[in-house]
Amino acid sequence: MPIMAEGGFVRGVELDRAKEYHTEIKEMTVVLDEEIGHVRLITLNNPSKLNIITPEVVKRLAELYEKWEKANDVEIIVIKGAGRAFCAGGDLRMFYYGKAEKHVIEAVYKMYWLEYHIHTYKKALVAIVHATAMGGGASLTVPSTFTVVTEKTVLAAPEAGLGFHTDASLSYILSRLPGHLGEYLALTGARVDGAEMVAIGLGTHYLPSEKLPELEKRLINLKSGDKSIIRAAIEELSIEVQPGEKSVLFNRSLIDKCFSKDTVEGIIDSLITESNIEGNEWVERTIKTLKRSSPTGLKMTLKSVRQARNQTLSECLKKEFRLTLNTLRGVISNDMYEGIRAQNIDKDFSPKWNPPSLREITEEKLDLVFQPFEEKFELQILQDEKIP
Repeated sequence: MPIMAEGGFVRGVELDRAKEYHTEIKEMTVVLDEEIGHVRLITLNNPSKLNIITPEVVKRLAELYEKWEKANDVEIIVIKGAGRAFCAGGDLRMFYYGKAEKHVIEAVYKMYWLEYHIHTYKKALVAIVHATAMGGGASLTVPSTFTVVTEKTVLAAPEAGLGFHTDASLSYILSRLPGHLGEYLALTGARVDGAEMVAIGLGTHYLPSEKLPELEKRLINLKSGDKSIIRAAIEELSIEVQPGEKSVLFNRSLIDKCFSKDTVEGIIDSLITESNIEGNEWVERTIKTLKRSSPTGLKMTLKSVRQARNQTLSECLKKEFRLTLNTLRGVISNDMYEGIRAQNIDKDFSPKWNPPSLREITEEKLDLVFQPFEEKFELQILQDEKIP
């Protein structure tokens, strides 16, 4: 019989499901590591669940990165994913079933520490992104020294549509894209492919996917972690590509015009005005996407990305940590749980957002999730970063 807890029998069923789910995850080796000469190879190894980021994944990655950064015989770290995805992002079921319980908060804390470590890593990191990289999966790859993509690569940050925010350093990453592409990608969750990633700086090299085994062999045979040598090895196999004719990048002028507005309401109004003038199919799709997304998620995300333009990496991570904990605690909304329920649990794809409209989420309400914690409860990371 499921235990009775806050919320009664249904909550008990949820807890039982959560235990079964995480027992299954723990029983498999979700991160494989190999030591080959001066190279260390990481494989995210949960292909049936698209290599999602579980607490076990975070713990193991943190251990490996820390150990190898200190090891004198390690020059290059390569990370890749098994199966048909590189990484589909964070473990949404953990959030849904775990809420703001201690083990969830600890996992979030470790993830943000891991992200800081990846951004400031002292040795060469090569991410081979052969396929999908979503949310937290994207944040494991983009900060790498080299991010290799292919014709099968897809990257997106869909958190806002689920009632969440662009986290795990993505507010920092997206805010530094050209023009207002960062706001566009963060608010709409739009997908970019490998060619688009290289064009806007989210990827460093494009390889046909059939050349990835050869790239891996060449990296393994390198005797040096010198970045110019690694770059040359990758460039021997990489090719020059341009975004396809249907690329969203051809709408850059419209993106910059509309997504530069001060508020989400202003962005939507601007898009509606353009749809009346242009009759642009992309504009219509974008309006629909924004209107069906969580109003709370949209407002949190826009404010976070805008703030990130003037924040350091540490400041962004601390801000994102506050937003994540306050979202888990339902400080102004439980939309994240409703978004996960509709997409991943019941799969009815009909979320009921609360508050249901943008106008109900005032600046005063929004400020509640951005307020700093007491210092002892803040994310504790270093300030002396080697990047701004």
